[in-house]
Amino acid sequence: MELADSKIAIIGLGYVGLPLAVEFGKHYPTLGFDINETRLKELRSGVDHTLEVSKEELAESKNLSFSSELTELEQCNVYIVTVPTPINEHRQPDLRPLVGASETIGRALKQGDVVIYESTVYPGATEEDCVPVLEKVSGLKYNEDFYCGYSPERINPGDKEHRVTTILKVTSGSTPDIADFVDALYKSIITAGTHKASSIRVAEAAKVIENTQRDVNIGLINELALIFNKLGIDTEEVLKAAGTKWNFLPFRPGLVGGHCIGVDPYYLTHKAQAIGYHPEIILAGRKLNDQMAAYAAEQLVKAMLKKRIQVDGSRVLILGLAFKENCPDIRNTKVVDIITELEDYGVGVDVFDPWVSKDEVMHEYGFELASSPPRGNYDGIILAVPHKQFVEQGAESLRAYGKNICVFYDLKSVFPVAMTDMRL
Repeated sequence: MELADSKIAIIGLGYVGLPLAVEFGKHYPTLGFDINETRLKELRSGVDHTLEVSKEELAESKNLSFSSELTELEQCNVYIVTVPTPINEHRQPDLRPLVGASETIGRALKQGDVVIYESTVYPGATEEDCVPVLEKVSGLKYNEDFYCGYSPERINPGDKEHRVTTILKVTSGSTPDIADFVDALYKSIITAGTHKASSIRVAEAAKVIENTQRDVNIGLINELALIFNKLGIDTEEVLKAAGTKWNFLPFRPGLVGGHCIGVDPYYLTHKAQAIGYHPEIILAGRKLNDQMAAYAAEQLVKAMLKKRIQVDGSRVLILGLAFKENCPDIRNTKVVDIITELEDYGVGVDVFDPWVSKDEVMHEYGFELASSPPRGNYDGIILAVPHKQFVEQGAESLRAYGKNICVFYDLKSVFPVAMTDMRL
């Protein structure tokens, strides 16, 4: 296939798919395909509730259209899959969205078409789990009638500096010619350039270790925070001192949520266990990071007791629910775990977050966000997510949500230690 003949379909229009569709739509006929009609209606009106793409950017993508119709999908010849790859309640990979997208593409697949996967998977998933679905549904033969590629997504939700076009892209293909085609396709929109991996499995492995490495490093810093707290040493002060060495890595303690860092390692450990290897360091980091929400709740309760605040029946305000600051993404947010832990202590919890959708919170987690929490009402305040609105308010203003005797817990160490009661 010639690059100029590409008619691209992006399957899945979330945080990853939409920015990609917008960029391709500036250069090629591009179809944004999604089964969520509400999402399609929103995008047709020029609105993106994820805040990744502006109305102006949508308008600039002149060749981009949106649909959920198979007949529209059949007009394309390059299919790029950007659906979620979550984990289930047993922390095992949930490939149902990926398999479902492959089944849909299989019904549209034609001779010479190329299917590129961007969703995070374990090494081998594209060819072991997705290709058989494509073959079965389409009746076509892999690497004879159709071809595949893998180019892992590197979207950082809420980051306006590192965008699709400015992040170097890893590419790969199922044959040397297809690898060249996939690389050239992305290179035509990625100003930061590309790195062509030697195989699909190498590209899959590269993606899954990017976030595993971060997870393990954060796990180490979280463990150090637990140790320093027991020693009565402020962790942030220690990290600032250690950070004066030129090669010290600037990780900080905290909750590890979101769709990537808290999920991707389980894809790698699943594959490792399937081939008979039990990964110890990766799972140890995961276990420790998953425990940090419970630890934060426990620390708050202890601080309240030291101030002789009755915990059972008390009220706590949590500022921020999104998994990271200045972003509306609530996927896999660990703030929810803090809420659960505090409620187990008999604490009433209000949550205030001006960035996130109240309807989405109710749908995903089943509780209602506070609209305007009253001042002077709370026994404890947790600054869980340092959105710019909270930081700009300042510590004294945030503390004013509390009663005369209360605990102000700065979970991300945003403010100087003297302005808070405790930091992680």
